[in-house]
Amino acid sequence: MRNLLLSLLSILCVGLHAQDAVRSEKTALVMVHYGTTYDAPRQKTIDRLNDLARQRFPQMDMREAWTSRMIMKRLKAKGVEKATLYETLRQLQREGYRHVVVQSSNVIEGTEQQQIRGVADQLAADFSSIGVGHPLLYSVDDAQRVCNILVKRHPASADSLQHVVFVGHGTAGPATALYSQLDYMLHAAGHRNHHVATIEGYPTYDTLLAQLREAGARRVKLVPLLFIAGGHATNDIDRRWRQQLEQAGFTVDVVLEGLGEIPEIQAIYMEHIESAMK
Repeated sequence: MRNLLLSLLSILCVGLHAQDAVRSEKTALVMVHYGTTYDAPRQKTIDRLNDLARQRFPQMDMREAWTSRMIMKRLKAKGVEKATLYETLRQLQREGYRHVVVQSSNVIEGTEQQQIRGVADQLAADFSSIGVGHPLLYSVDDAQRVCNILVKRHPASADSLQHVVFVGHGTAGPATALYSQLDYMLHAAGHRNHHVATIEGYPTYDTLLAQLREAGARRVKLVPLLFIAGGHATNDIDRRWRQQLEQAGFTVDVVLEGLGEIPEIQAIYMEHIESAMK
């Protein structure tokens, strides 16, 4: 009996030492963003999300990476250097980090998110673990929560004259179906004056225009369904779409606010980091 107890105690001590060893290994959190050349929107979204992550997860050293080489090239010409995810992970490896969590500010599981997962898979053998967090809209629960947040933040008038349109970027891949799902969820919940459309995916501008005309809308509020209200929000939504809708006879208002500025949306990203840690 005495020998059995000693053996169990020895196994327990070994297990505790192993856990302590894992805790002592260097761990990093990499926040990945598409990027922007617009300073004010960046401060409200990218910088804010990074700050929240630092406060929420002080046990991990935080790094930042960007994915848009075009934007990084423009910033480099101004003397601002941003690293890619590949470069950031390689640097973490050289500094002796063994556990890494990667969280992007992507909205959907589109091309950008797939590339992030690809880089993590490529370098996975160089670390003890790499966890990749989901984008904002990943599960049905994510989509429902975002719908509720946006409707509460941007209510439509009681009559059928004023409609609110959430405009996303869209993608050529199957992930673009997520925008149709959001549109369906809004209407299924009785929010007939709320719509979802995309700049480069589906539902299209023409799809939206047909819905607005069928509903007898007169006033339209355009709201970016984008993490940051940068170039696409300014050029495509506030200029091109506004102009097209006004020419079609609608009174148009545009809210230049990115999803990353909304506290309830920021909270979802924090939850996805926690899930990736597990």
